[in-house]
Amino acid sequence: MSPSADAAAPASTSGPPLAPLIAAQLSYLLSHSKLPIKVEQIWSGCRNGRYSDRFTLSIPLCLDYVHWDFLYNALAPKVAPDVVFGPDDEGFQPLVDYAEAGSGDKSCLAGWDYRDPRGLLALVHELRELYVEYHKKQVAKVDDARVTFELSTVLSKEGIEVCMVPSADRPEEVKFSVPLLDVDFDFAKLVPGCPWKLPQKIHLQVIFPISRSSSYSSVPSAPRLKLISTPDLKSLFSVEDEKLPPWSNGMCLAEYLPALEESLNLRVVEASASIGARRRFIEALAPTFGRPIEADPIFCREATVLSISGIFTFLVHFAIPLQFPRQQPALTLQSSQHLNANGTPIMSLPINDYPWSPRWDQAEMVERIYDFLTDECQNFKKFCSDTITQQK
Repeated sequence: MSPSADAAAPASTSGPPLAPLIAAQLSYLLSHSKLPIKVEQIWSGCRNGRYSDRFTLSIPLCLDYVHWDFLYNALAPKVAPDVVFGPDDEGFQPLVDYAEAGSGDKSCLAGWDYRDPRGLLALVHELRELYVEYHKKQVAKVDDARVTFELSTVLSKEGIEVCMVPSADRPEEVKFSVPLLDVDFDFAKLVPGCPWKLPQKIHLQVIFPISRSSSYSSVPSAPRLKLISTPDLKSLFSVEDEKLPPWSNGMCLAEYLPALEESLNLRVVEASASIGARRRFIEALAPTFGRPIEADPIFCREATVLSISGIFTFLVHFAIPLQFPRQQPALTLQSSQHLNANGTPIMSLPINDYPWSPRWDQAEMVERIYDFLTDECQNFKKFCSDTITQQK
């Protein structure tokens, strides 16, 4: 596994293009999968081959990525690909698992149709589901009373994933990836016009140290806890700012999760309401500053107005925080008449030290900012003039 979900590298495209039938399957996978799958590398199995026919996929698992090689044959593109798993996955044999189950189920490889672009998507999702189950079985073999108890109480929760966390410099650990809120909760419905293409999720990462004992010899230490969200969700609210409830001695996940999910539900409601408050603030700019020349119409995080003081023309950029109105917007002034030595407009540093109260209505907030800028723009004008003088 890679160190983090952000470590998956972009595809290398230095070689020849993928064979058309193979490219169609890969394109369908990337455009239709609900998982953030990435292509790490594309290459050809033949020296000086006309087409590439194999690639490495980074596939999300337990808040990390696994890297699997999919090996097609450009000379026989009708044949299903071979799949090479990671070096630590010798025990993962999905086709053998089908045979041993004796249920009559068959892999999608049994009915492989090279003309169907959905083939690779079905294969990747099938293998990932089997891989998740494989790791659950591996963790179930761990001789640790607490891990065994946690598995018995929370593993039935939909979407939960577990895996071993080997380490050369510390004892082995078990990682739980626990989806929070309802599995079918759609964050996009909170944001009209939202551009998100993939489902947005929040997970609790829980890492338990393995004690290697069949019973508790003492009160076990608290696990390491961390909230992790899909990257796009940070446009709505940041889970890094959330304070996790304390983990009491003797507590288990089944006891811990309800309070955490209740807290997150409240934060989601607040985040949605904050978008409305930010939108009303941007709308309130027009009567005082004039209609903004730029504004973020979806999350309402940014707006820019054109201002004039005498013959001095400048822009005011508003960076509106997620915690608005508890936190005030940061103001950045940009001259329309002065350029620095690099030929770019001179700008101020972000300004936060101006009168503000979250209890004011939006109209008063804007009026107070306008009054503040009446004097501040003169300081900024002098700063621009001094900068030009120093450049000569």
